[in-house]
Amino acid sequence: MKILFIGDIVGKPGRTLLQEKLGRVVQNNQIDLCIANCENVAGGFGVTLEIINFLEREGVQVFTSGNHVWDKKEIYQVFEAKGTVLRPQNYPEGIPGRGFATVKTASGVCVGVLNLAGRIFMDHIDCPFRAADKALASLKKETNIIIVDMHAEATSEKIAMGWYLDGRVSAVLGTHTHVQTSDEKILPNGTAYITDVGMTGPIDSVIGMKKEIAISRFLTRIPKKFEPAPGDAQFNGVIVQIDEATGKGVSITRDCGCE
Repeated sequence: MKILFIGDIVGKPGRTLLQEKLGRVVQNNQIDLCIANCENVAGGFGVTLEIINFLEREGVQVFTSGNHVWDKKEIYQVFEAKGTVLRPQNYPEGIPGRGFATVKTASGVCVGVLNLAGRIFMDHIDCPFRAADKALASLKKETNIIIVDMHAEATSEKIAMGWYLDGRVSAVLGTHTHVQTSDEKILPNGTAYITDVGMTGPIDSVIGMKKEIAISRFLTRIPKKFEPAPGDAQFNGVIVQIDEATGKGVSITRDCGCE
């Protein structure tokens, strides 16, 4: 089976490009399941139910997120309505939302999706490694096909998670930095890995935001609200091919064939 994972969708430019490209990518690559990181989809920060409904109509079936998932108050409504919109599993117990879910493809194959967040240079939440162990104990009862979104700043933490879960999940896919890396590989025990999937958002920007605002903040250290940049966007994603019988990754490619 083939799973398409789309990197962080940034604002309206990212949504517009996804609407333009996704159908063709899915058809050309015979995609069985589409997952996207949605934490920046609403004006660059957070997510709303209206936008999730839009993305579902375009073909996205599962949504991961990260530290910006809380940026819109509508997120509580989203969590109540959509069990396929995830927040990192390693937030403290008892908060709204869920960190993992299972879905079935059109052919009836069950796929697990687990969302984790790193702690280096980010919020000091619970340990993602121990949270992964606990979540996998539940997910493995339903399926051996499991995709992990490791939403983290530090490459070392993402790489460590890849090695930690090698052979236990189908793929560990990094998000958050919005810059696609070129280290996609199949690890020795069969887990597909990439340090960062990248973003689906504005090209002439600083990780999706207006470059003038970003430069000003660096020069002056004066806070100023970020805004998504206008103009052309890029479509970043990876396609992971998985052996349905074993749950092992067979291949991972950054070429989604959407040009």
